[in-house]
Amino acid sequence: MKLLLTAFVLSLSGSFTIATNPAFVSAANTRVSTTFVTAMTDENNNETPCGASPHPFSMLPGDPSLILTTNVDLGDKKLEIMKACSKAIEAATGKPESYIAVSINDKASVIFGGTEDPTALGCLYSIGAIAKESNGKIQASVTDLLEPFGVAEDRIYINFFDVPRANVGWSRKTFAG
Repeated sequence: MKLLLTAFVLSLSGSFTIATNPAFVSAANTRVSTTFVTAMTDENNNETPCGASPHPFSMLPGDPSLILTTNVDLGDKKLEIMKACSKAIEAATGKPESYIAVSINDKASVIFGGTEDPTALGCLYSIGAIAKESNGKIQASVTDLLEPFGVAEDRIYINFFDVPRANVGWSRKTFAG
C-alpha cells in the first residue's frame, strides 16, 4: 500500500522551499513519501531555514491557550503558577502575553499509568508558533513549576495544537474574519 503524506502550507507572504523525503516502513513494507517545508523566503527573497527564530507565525494575533489539569492541590500558589505559565508561553512562542490565556484545574480526578500518583495533563492551542523548540521549552517550564508539588517529569503530558485561524473565536468573530 502506498501512502503519500503531504504538508499543505498557507503563506500569508513570502514563499517556501519544499523538499521530498521518501522513507520506508519495514514492518508493513509500505513506502511513505513525505513532503515538508525546509525554508521560507521573505519579501527580499532572503531564505530562512524553518525553525530559525523568530517563527514566522509568532507575530500573528492569536490564541495561545493552556488548559492544565492536575490531581495535586496547588493551594495559594495556583495564581502564581498560572502567571508563570503565561510568561513561559510568551517567552517560548514570541506571542504577546496580552493574547495568552491559562486555565489550571487542580485537585481534579486524574490517573496516569493506572495510578493516582501526582500527575498533570495539558493542552496548548495556538494559531501558529507551535514547533518542536517552543513546545519543548513550554513542557520544561510547566514541569519545573509542578515538580515542587510532587509531579514527576515523566507524569506530565502536554499536547500541542496548531489551530487554523477560522477555528478560533474572539470578540464576536474568528481570527479569520
